[in-house]
Amino acid sequence: MPIIKTDMFIYAPRDICFDVARDIDIHTQSTSHTDERAITGVTSGLIGLNETVTWEAIHFGMKQKLTVRITEYDFPYRFVDEMEKGAFKRFYHVHEFVEKANGTLMIDTFDYTSPFGVIGKMVDQMFLERYMKEFLITRNRYIKTIAEEKVREK
Repeated sequence: MPIIKTDMFIYAPRDICFDVARDIDIHTQSTSHTDERAITGVTSGLIGLNETVTWEAIHFGMKQKLTVRITEYDFPYRFVDEMEKGAFKRFYHVHEFVEKANGTLMIDTFDYTSPFGVIGKMVDQMFLERYMKEFLITRNRYIKTIAEEKVREK
């Protein structure tokens, strides 16, 4: 049951970072390398408490679907998305935003369990945990870029 924790400092106010992180269109842009797109639920704009989105993407050469629900929402401090249906046995993804001088510290905690018991644990060790960490870091770098651009535009 890996827990991946990343953090990134963003030179933007917390409310901007929070909204950029929950924006479906920005998520789609940040994951374009996997052809990810929202196909049901909230498919554009900002997602909120108790709302769902189903993503379709290509990972490891296979088309996959993943449905998540926003189960916790405390603007602009924290929100959580949890898998309802998808390839994982479960996941719990916490997005936190801590106000700092000159910006925001965005903390991402991705707690998941792979399916298939011992085989899933081996897959985690061999490549999946590293893949997921890189996926999250790539997405967070994109969030940083967009949030900082929004500040410059003001």
